[in-house]
Amino acid sequence: MSKRELRKILIANRGEIACRIIWTCKELGIRTVAVHSTADKDALHVRYADEAVCIGAPPSAQSYLNIPAIISAAEITNVDAIHPGYGFLAESETFAKVCEDCNIKFIGPKASVIAMMGDKVEARRTMKAAGVPILPGSPEPIESAEEAAKLAGEIGFPVIIKAAAGGGGRGMRIVRSEEDLAVNLETAQTEALAAFKNGAVYIERYIERPRHIEIQVLADEFGNCIHLGERECTIQRRHQKLLEEAPSPVITVEQRERMGEVAVKACKEIGYSSAGTFEFLLDEDGSFYFMEMNTRIQVEHPVTEMVTLADIVRNQIRIAEGEELGYTQDDVQIVGHAIECRINAEDPVKFTPSPGKITTFNIPGGPGVRVDTAVYPGYVVPPFYDSMIAKLIVHARTREAAIARMRRALEMMVVEGIKTTIPLHIKIMNDENFQKGNFSTKFMEEFQ
Repeated sequence: MSKRELRKILIANRGEIACRIIWTCKELGIRTVAVHSTADKDALHVRYADEAVCIGAPPSAQSYLNIPAIISAAEITNVDAIHPGYGFLAESETFAKVCEDCNIKFIGPKASVIAMMGDKVEARRTMKAAGVPILPGSPEPIESAEEAAKLAGEIGFPVIIKAAAGGGGRGMRIVRSEEDLAVNLETAQTEALAAFKNGAVYIERYIERPRHIEIQVLADEFGNCIHLGERECTIQRRHQKLLEEAPSPVITVEQRERMGEVAVKACKEIGYSSAGTFEFLLDEDGSFYFMEMNTRIQVEHPVTEMVTLADIVRNQIRIAEGEELGYTQDDVQIVGHAIECRINAEDPVKFTPSPGKITTFNIPGGPGVRVDTAVYPGYVVPPFYDSMIAKLIVHARTREAAIARMRRALEMMVVEGIKTTIPLHIKIMNDENFQKGNFSTKFMEEFQ
């Protein structure tokens, strides 16, 4: 397989992840092109990049999801590759295929692999064939209430209905009895169609108090693959992650090896290359089950970088250049503990968006503190995009020390002009169950 030098990369994204990609590109001597909507003309990723191209109006559909505009920007600026970041077009097989057709390297897996993992029913089928544990459920999308009732009766209630084409809680319904099945099936199908333009849903057994554990993988184009351990992503609100940590406070060395081996084997089976993440549900008895695979870099990748010293973006770029990984599983060592808090422009009690002008923005420093952000004093948080304005990450020798460091960092982080979730994160750090590592995905329901 021939090597290809990437001299200029377009970043088809915005915010902190666009800045994060630019940081690594600068270290590698690679020139960067930022694309932006009219609302983001003063954004940091636009300032940091070597070149910038306006691709449309503020709504995502007219800018960051506008494939023709992004490809035009790439061709005008003569880039070698496009990095999609996360969100927007990062898991669009159409976008990846267009890049391939235009002879622009898509920094990620092949379009066919994105399509395979993007269809949750197909992903379940593929993972089962690869020997990955999956929850009992429907092998095909559910077509009728009668079919759903028959399957649910076989699986046993409660069951969960999920959208086949997406996630994030949309098109998802928990059903505890047959009487509630038909109406929830119809609601889930309607939500899935509205959110993903695909109303297909499937059913699987529902675990009452799981933990959400994910495994970070890296795979090159030569069939080499390793994992970088697990991340604990259990603290969520409405299926949206609030904070993450690595390693998990409950995963044993044996469990990590088993989950990692399963993920690596599956990567090789499907011909995966680039960075990716396998998401699992961990039952109270220690059993784990495949939930989905994210074929992109994750929001929470910094906690893995902190405990392994890996630069995941650098690895993505090297793999895209046709390089081998250069190290094996035995080279991966997990040192200390890292926690990431997502700082959102939201009311910390009502969870309503809080866009507006940031009048004061002071980020904490000191040992083991990292802040990934794209905002600054005077920056106006637009109402058109995700509300996350920063990621506060800490690293320490132990989990206890990491919690103390995060508490200190949160208390020293000053954001004025808008409301943020900083007070909520401080409250979580002070929670006894969180400190003991005693929590499930129901933590936020019980916490408040």
